Parts: sequence; C-alpha cells; structure tokens
Amino acid sequence: MLEDLIRKTRSIRRFYQDVPTSIDTLRELVNLARMSASGGNAQPLKYVLSSDQATNARIFPHTRWAAHLKDWNGPAEGERPSAYVIIVGDREISRSFDCDQGIAAQSIMLGATERKLGGCMLGGLDRDGLRKTLGIPQRYDILLVLALGRPRESVVLEEVGPSGDVAYYRDEDGVHHVPKRSMDDIILEEWAEYRSTVAA
Repeated sequence: MLEDLIRKTRSIRRFYQDVPTSIDTLRELVNLARMSASGGNAQPLKYVLSSDQATNARIFPHTRWAAHLKDWNGPAEGERPSAYVIIVGDREISRSFDCDQGIAAQSIMLGATERKLGGCMLGGLDRDGLRKTLGIPQRYDILLVLALGRPRESVVLEEVGPSGDVAYYRDEDGVHHVPKRSMDDIILEEWAEYRSTVAA
C-alpha cells in the first residue's frame, strides 16, 4: 500500500557501509525519476551515480548532515552511505528547475525503500568542492545529493507535542524520532458536500 511505503520512507543517516549498492540498482532508481512528472515536461535533470567506495569517499566530505543534531557531524566511518545519486539541473535545457528535483528525489527514495534500502536527501552541500572533486561541468547546477545504502538505524514518526517543536531527535537507544504536524494543523479549510463514512 502506498501509505505504508511513504511511512517507511524516512531520512536515514546511518548505513551498513560494507553492504554494497550496485550501479544497476542506482540506474533502476533513476529510471523511476525519469518516468516521473517534470514541469512543462522539460526534463532538465541529469544524474551522477556512484557505488564505488573510492568515489564515495571523495563525495562524503562535501555533504552536511542533520542540522537539528547539534553534537553529530554525520555518519562515522563504517556507517556512511554505500552509494550516492547526485541530481543536477542542465541549464542548457532550462534556467529554472522548480519542483522537478523534489519529485525526482521522492520517486528515488520510494523506490529505494521498496528495495529495502534507505536514503537521505542532502541539500546542505559544499557545491563548489563537490563540483571540483567530481569534475562536474559549470552548465549543471548541483541541486541535491541522495545518500543511499542499507539502513543501520530505526526512524519513527510521532505527533508534534504541545510545544509545537518539530525538531527531530535521537533517544538514548539511538532511535531517530520525527515529529509530524497533525491533519488538523495543516488543513486550513474544507469544503465538502459529503464526508465518507468508510473507515480509513
């Protein structure tokens, strides 16, 4: 069921680094993004793929992890991603990428979850450093890095408490908690001729 897949598709930040993710799997995931919606059907996104340990080690220093976890600098050696998908926008196709990268990234993440993988969308990046280390041409804007691998942590959803604090956190057992606003908090208005009585 789609709702179950979405609930399971969480930001994973610790991985079994020694469990490889094949380049064929990355291509399958990018194919899901390729078939997803694109503004004006311009399809300006391109992808850089790495399942190579040496290349992964070059990518990692240019990523930034978990702003709410103040005392954590990202996954330690042994818990780092086994693969990356870097989403770039081709400015020779379009100057504006709008929501394309979000649509593509979510398609990839849902596909990863379906394959028992986990991932994290990283927007906090040293883009200049990443461009230089991988030789990405200037025509491509670096939009997102998706870190992927076999999950090494548990993530649970919970309701936002009375304080309204939405900051995610880890408990003493290392479980990652993600507060989500309630439906009543996010729906501003409803106009309906009827309400279904069928239980969800």
